[in-house]
Amino acid sequence: MSSSRRGQPPKHQNTYAWKPNAGRKINETEVGGKFRPYSEITGVCSRCKDQIDWKRKYGKYKPLIEPAKCQRCSKRTVRQAYHNLCPACAKEQNVCAKCSCQVGRIIGRDSSEVEAEQKTLEEAIKNARERDRRTLLRAMNKGKTNSAKTPVNNESKAGELLAVSSLEKFTELSRDDEKKEEEDDDDDDEEEEEEEEEDDEDQIIN
Repeated sequence: MSSSRRGQPPKHQNTYAWKPNAGRKINETEVGGKFRPYSEITGVCSRCKDQIDWKRKYGKYKPLIEPAKCQRCSKRTVRQAYHNLCPACAKEQNVCAKCSCQVGRIIGRDSSEVEAEQKTLEEAIKNARERDRRTLLRAMNKGKTNSAKTPVNNESKAGELLAVSSLEKFTELSRDDEKKEEEDDDDDDEEEEEEEEEDDEDQIIN
């Protein structure tokens, strides 16, 4: 093979993607099946996440049978495949749990963090006034509908609540957002009415 073709795309393009399990019946109760899907990839950089996703897509992924040993603290607390550091050490050193490189953005959050935020949110809702509680529930339901339309957003309302110093400030911010949306809707309605009036005038003139 000549070296002139290096760095170029393949000569013949495949008409369809290669399927790792073609012609083989998949057991849905196994890990990676419909009833036992793979866990979410967290604590890694975007490059390592793409590598793990590629392994899952093309049938090269091998899940952990038992927790692996962390290379920093030597405890068996690594519960995700291809990770070399446990979530605590990776978070403490602010590095990727797979390649141990210091990056600016880590994909995903630890499940313990999400559970802790959810608990604080539930406690805040319990201890809040009725008006604040309804505002919070409205904001959460609105966030769920928006995330269903656009699944790219991974931020939760629990994180927003923890970012704000008090519950009252969060409810005030939610009310301000609702007022802004109502004003935008009113402006859109006025513009539509003006356009309809202009169309009617043009028809009368013609």
